[in-house]
Amino acid sequence: MNWLLKLIEKHTKDGVLDIEALNKEIAIEFPKYAVPKETYNALAETKVKLEDDIKARDIQLEELKKVDAAGLQAEITRLQGENKTSKEAYETELKELMLTNAIKLAIAGKVHDESIVSGLVDKSKLIIGDDGKIVGLDEQINTLKEGKAFLFKDEPVDPNNPNPTPGFKKIGNPPPNEPAAMEDAISAAFGNTTQK
Repeated sequence: MNWLLKLIEKHTKDGVLDIEALNKEIAIEFPKYAVPKETYNALAETKVKLEDDIKARDIQLEELKKVDAAGLQAEITRLQGENKTSKEAYETELKELMLTNAIKLAIAGKVHDESIVSGLVDKSKLIIGDDGKIVGLDEQINTLKEGKAFLFKDEPVDPNNPNPTPGFKKIGNPPPNEPAAMEDAISAAFGNTTQK
């Protein structure tokens, strides 16, 4: 956490901390020192799976010690088949886990119901690249945004650009059902303009 202390010192002048500048630099530096939660969870689950596989192999080796020389080849062949099946199942589970985590990470905080949206993504069309990136995910999410926009939350308004659509500005009175506007209108109608 020395990097964080250095950033705090860097953005503290005359005993006052510039929180906005600090947060911006933390957002840039944080990925260099931390692993995203989804990646950590995937690695932790992989570690547990590998530990279980090692225990299973140890048990298999102990069983091999009990087998006579004549039955040894048959037992080796059987174990090779089991190990191949286990490896294929593990690789399938790992791929499924990576795809699920990538989908959850891509839609986190952007949709109303993550389980519904993640269920609409066709995992069979996704490819895990050599660099671990998921190819085809962004395209599917963009297609869902266009076809089923109601599943997605509105994009947050940029405080530096409150009117993102060029040429349009919000003008006029506040919406009629806004509680503050209604209270002001009722107060004005009864001549009570003093605030409590």
